[in-house]
Amino acid sequence: MDDKTILSIIDKFSSGTMNELDFSDGSVHLVLKKGGTGAAPAPAAESEASVRLGLPVNSVPAAGEDGETITSPIVATFYSSPSPEDPPFVKPGAKVKAGETLCILEAMKMMNHLEADFDCEVLAVKAQNGDLVEYGQGLFQVKRI
Repeated sequence: MDDKTILSIIDKFSSGTMNELDFSDGSVHLVLKKGGTGAAPAPAAESEASVRLGLPVNSVPAAGEDGETITSPIVATFYSSPSPEDPPFVKPGAKVKAGETLCILEAMKMMNHLEADFDCEVLAVKAQNGDLVEYGQGLFQVKRI
């Protein structure tokens, strides 16, 4: 299955009313889930090998701590920087503007840039570079600014 077909499936799923899709064609197994109250917009293609996640960043109040937890919208490999030689996108104490990249989530050989939905200060990074992260897993503890 090619990237265009996968993006088409994601687009139809995102604009539809289904909350979960489990699809397999023999060579690819695709699981899509929606969280929250509404449909998420489809990812916008950046290049054949990379898309920016158009999915909402799931943030929930963190019990006992200031701020909110930004969670992973997909099952993927977490990368804190664009390459092993580069510094991380964010570190604790960093102030981030809405739209800035927090990390890269690699799924199905697609590099997805997880961007901040709001201006915030990073209190903690909860995943290690190269970790496999689950849907809904906390990635960043942040405080809105």
